[in-house]
Amino acid sequence: MSVAAILSPVFALVALAFGLLVWMGVARWGAVRAGEVRSTGGSTRAIQWPKRAQAVSDAFHNQLELPQLFYLLVVLALITRAADLVFVLLSWLFVASRYAHAVVHTGSNEVRLRFPLFLAGVVILAVLWLTFALRVLLLSA
Repeated sequence: MSVAAILSPVFALVALAFGLLVWMGVARWGAVRAGEVRSTGGSTRAIQWPKRAQAVSDAFHNQLELPQLFYLLVVLALITRAADLVFVLLSWLFVASRYAHAVVHTGSNEVRLRFPLFLAGVVILAVLWLTFALRVLLLSA
């Protein structure tokens, strides 16, 4: 697989994180300007943000958790040249699950919809890691 094909899902996931970051900033700034919150001079975690601003913030922070394992895996797959078509397809499925999760998180925020999307991403990522580990361990033996 080409480097571009392997990294394209990474670029898409990074775009999601930056998009949510900008949206979070706009939502928070708007809330502050509208007088809906007051600065405590401390951590933003101590502030009670309006519901929409908090949902976008939560969605952004969620993109800094599970995707770390994906980013590491892609780097390792590039280094070991263990990425193939199946790896890229599963990567795109993982990214699609993250986008769907973010849409629900910033929309209805219905846990009954959000959790299965999160779980799908976890399962896809676990399959990616398991496949990668088996390839590396079996090919290097």
